[in-house]
Amino acid sequence: MKCVDDFRWRLGAKERLPIVIGGMGVDISTAELALEAARLGGIGHISDAMVPTVSDRRFKTRFVKDKLKLYKYNVANADKSDVRFDLGHLAEATRLHVGRTMAEKRGDGLIFINCMEKLTMNAPKETLRVRLSAALDAGIDGITLAAGLHLGSFALIEDHPRFRQAHLGIIVSSLRALQLFLRKNARLERLPDYVVVEGPLAGGHLGFGMDWAKHDLAAIFGEIRDWLAVEKLAIPLVPAGGIFSGGDAVAFLELGAAAVQVATRFTVTRECGLPDAVQQEYFRATEQDIEVNNISPTGYPMRMLKSSPAIGDGIRPNCEAYGYLLDTNGRCAYIEAYNREVEGHPGVKKVSVKDKTCLCTHMRNFECWTCGHYTYRLKDTTHRRDDGSYQVLSAEHVFRDYQFSKGGSINLPPPGGAQS
Repeated sequence: MKCVDDFRWRLGAKERLPIVIGGMGVDISTAELALEAARLGGIGHISDAMVPTVSDRRFKTRFVKDKLKLYKYNVANADKSDVRFDLGHLAEATRLHVGRTMAEKRGDGLIFINCMEKLTMNAPKETLRVRLSAALDAGIDGITLAAGLHLGSFALIEDHPRFRQAHLGIIVSSLRALQLFLRKNARLERLPDYVVVEGPLAGGHLGFGMDWAKHDLAAIFGEIRDWLAVEKLAIPLVPAGGIFSGGDAVAFLELGAAAVQVATRFTVTRECGLPDAVQQEYFRATEQDIEVNNISPTGYPMRMLKSSPAIGDGIRPNCEAYGYLLDTNGRCAYIEAYNREVEGHPGVKKVSVKDKTCLCTHMRNFECWTCGHYTYRLKDTTHRRDDGSYQVLSAEHVFRDYQFSKGGSINLPPPGGAQS
């Protein structure tokens, strides 16, 4: 019986362990988590979701405060079209986040950045171009395009000197999405270096409708693999979503996957950015505690814990400080839902908004507990303490378990690790 360590992924000049840690925002996939993946010979992601906020946390910059100060006059205004990001500040925040991370990298692995197209920021093309270009400027090993079709994203950086040197990939949930991307970018004569095939059991935003349960990762992966073979396109595939054990990973590697992308099990590691109390919520979760809903302003269904404080909360939109989901007209589905509830409940101090959530504020505060389908199995990967809490794991332990475990086995850590 094989284990993941029996496989390698040649990406660039070297072979790597075929384990990729997904890019969970906002700063859930921390630099520390990505650095551990690279040190151990795999690939780790950081995320550029709300990167000015992440920079303020990591480097004590003032990007969010300065933006709020500039637009404070507009706080009570329902029209957010005036609220814009300073592109220079956005580039600086990205270069800080990426540059400092790359400067600390050790080992033979790689560090990629996950870049979401749905962070429209009231200027979709301009802000996306800056985030992509600044990440390349700062030396990122690769960029994974996420949360959107990204039909024009390659074109935004085609003139960058690292456009053909950095590893560029895209996340898709269907063959059609990949075909659209390849057709749109054919003129550039630059194929993606890898494609992450994300199935319906993934965490956070899903590339499916509310019929997600009718879809299957293995079937989607097989369809894309077979189509690429017919077209004679040698693009490595990286399945993701619901790969909970080393045995799960091996099953895909034997089907022709170049690597696997995993994330859920790393949410309860010390290197993850989730606060201790939230990690304990993940450990305690049952299968019935997890839902897929439509409260994200992005329009994508989103998987999360039902107990997330973000659900039903009617916080006033804080676009003057954040505003990462504002479209080209300064609109956001949460703002519309919030204003509707305020108008419908005059005199009420705090309204409840059940159909949408202020994703920016709640992700920033770790109150939107997005999670993978198998989060309810996390309690089986560690030890429960006498006080009822669960032992938090190290990223190295989880990585090595994926690397060396066989079948469906999961190795527990030595008891008595750091208290959470």
